[in-house]
Amino acid sequence: MTWYDKDSWLTQAFAPNLSTIAFTLVLVIVLPILLHQFVYKRQTPTTLPTFLLIGPSGAGKTTLLTLTERNTVAQTHTSTAPLTIQALLPEGFIPSSSHYRSPGDPAYERSRRFLLHDTPGHGKLRHFAASQLMKPTNVRGIIFVVDASSVAEEAGLNEAAEYLHDVLLALQKRYTGAKTSRGPKEIPVLIAANKLALFTALPPHLVKIALEKAISEVRKSKAKGLKDSGVGMRGDDDGLEEEREWLGEGGEGSFEFGQMEEVGTSVTVKGGNVLGGDGSDVKSWWEWVAEQL
Repeated sequence: MTWYDKDSWLTQAFAPNLSTIAFTLVLVIVLPILLHQFVYKRQTPTTLPTFLLIGPSGAGKTTLLTLTERNTVAQTHTSTAPLTIQALLPEGFIPSSSHYRSPGDPAYERSRRFLLHDTPGHGKLRHFAASQLMKPTNVRGIIFVVDASSVAEEAGLNEAAEYLHDVLLALQKRYTGAKTSRGPKEIPVLIAANKLALFTALPPHLVKIALEKAISEVRKSKAKGLKDSGVGMRGDDDGLEEEREWLGEGGEGSFEFGQMEEVGTSVTVKGGNVLGGDGSDVKSWWEWVAEQL
């Protein structure tokens, strides 16, 4: 029997039989569904991108977390344990990965979701943040919240600078300690200058300058302490090299946030206000988050 005979399978497949029509109809309906399910599952991320909330105690981290979760501010207390919520990028802010997607696209809605992880800012509880920095899992960015009025005073500025110094140094060591030539994926840092509505608050550009100068002093004091302790006088080259892994370009001169770009970390300073008489104003922070998604 040849393929063009009346009773051949190929002739029957193209014949106007009821079974052929039914099979074709089922195939046309089921195949796109199966294909969609396959593509959808492959593109769905197993974990959501994470943003770490870090900063001194009382800067407004938990208040920002509450605003993100409830879309309204509420009375908060000093955090003693980390807290993670699943958040949704507010309307009007488009993730950088979805500029060409329609708002009705399921992939667009997924790209707006992220995790916000709040860490305590008290000095004795900062190990929660340190553990996250040692092994960052799907971390897209760090939001370092500072009180813009507090950094106008020496005590508040020194506390914020010391903490920020340790955070940036951890990111630098993560980059320099990479085992591949490409290095780890960049984790950008947003310095969120909060409480700008207060009369004593510094504007964002002055917050940047003040923190850079204070970090320079922190770096200098750490170098002096190491020298006074006699590290390196015993010929321990490995220990000296590890201890001299200073923040920025060799640890000499003035520190600037731009130096962190050499170790795969961009630092941006943006002002905002979680609480205030005229309401919350954190638009610039959401714009930064949208750029990282």
